[in-house]
Amino acid sequence: MSRARDFADLAGSADAGGLGGSNMVINGSMNISQRGTSSTGLHDSGYYTVDRFALIFGNEDELRVTMSQNSVTDLPGFANSLKVQTTTAESAIAADESYYIINRYEGQDFQHLKYGTSNALSTTLSFYVKSSVTGTFAVAIYQTDGNDIIGSTYTINTADTWEKKEITFAGNTLAAIVDDNTSAIMIDWFLAAGSNFTSVNNTSWGGYETGKLAYGHGTNAVATTTNATWEITGVQWELGEQATPFEHRSYGDELRRCQRYYYQTNDSENSVHLQRSYNNLNYYYGQLDYPVTMRSQPTLTFQNASASVLLPSIHTTSCSWGALSRTNHSVIIEAQPGSDAGAYTYTAICTSNSVRLDAEL
Repeated sequence: MSRARDFADLAGSADAGGLGGSNMVINGSMNISQRGTSSTGLHDSGYYTVDRFALIFGNEDELRVTMSQNSVTDLPGFANSLKVQTTTAESAIAADESYYIINRYEGQDFQHLKYGTSNALSTTLSFYVKSSVTGTFAVAIYQTDGNDIIGSTYTINTADTWEKKEITFAGNTLAAIVDDNTSAIMIDWFLAAGSNFTSVNNTSWGGYETGKLAYGHGTNAVATTTNATWEITGVQWELGEQATPFEHRSYGDELRRCQRYYYQTNDSENSVHLQRSYNNLNYYYGQLDYPVTMRSQPTLTFQNASASVLLPSIHTTSCSWGALSRTNHSVIIEAQPGSDAGAYTYTAICTSNSVRLDAEL
């Protein structure tokens, strides 16, 4: 059975060699949160606050949570964490229910792992975790190409205290990672898992089975306890069998990496230069360039768009977005030209509460 059949939900990419440094995780310090710093009443899977980390719900009835970028004051070296807090508890976790954090990766950035060969490399996942709940939690790595999975567990020993966890995984000799920009690797941190997902040993690489997804997960109290919290920061995934100190990147560097997958502007005005079309004098065309090339052609949403052309004899009627690419999208203003007929360049302002471009995995 394919994992996609069990979960049709929502990765990030980094190459320890190609992008520099040892950490293959994007935004492991949780410093980038383009969508906002808090989202409440969550019950549907999706990306909400901290970039590159999505929240996945599987069949819960009552569970509602708040997800936030939380300010950290009690872990030297880190300023932010990803935090979830249960606002409405699930009365009990049924066999088919699950709840976890997921991080996704592009295949083309992980060719250096040599998966699918006898030389497949071991990796180590490390992170700082803090929870109001103690107990054993599952974490798993799923490889889309080959439909393979491996997992492990970690234990939170003391409530409300930062603890560093280090887990080493063998390299996958069973299947190669496809060299493209689609989702190839997923890391899952489980907060709740029903018995359907915990019954089959996953401590070595093997074909995916539903029962392997959260093998060894021991406590669901984060989901079944009102006001329970769980937070994570300092996530690092690197080559080798030893964890090294967390690789801190500049804010600008981390932001650019995140913008490959999602770009949002909250500027009240987005100004682009538009050229009147020669074959239709009622339209002006321009383009809005993205700060980085996006992973794929994004989907675009915008709010309350309006337009104006900075020339008295031009009367605008609408502003809309045209063709999308991985690097830019066109902006179209429909206008009634005055006595200045001809092809000229004007400054047109499209005003929108936000422009959101999504190329997430």
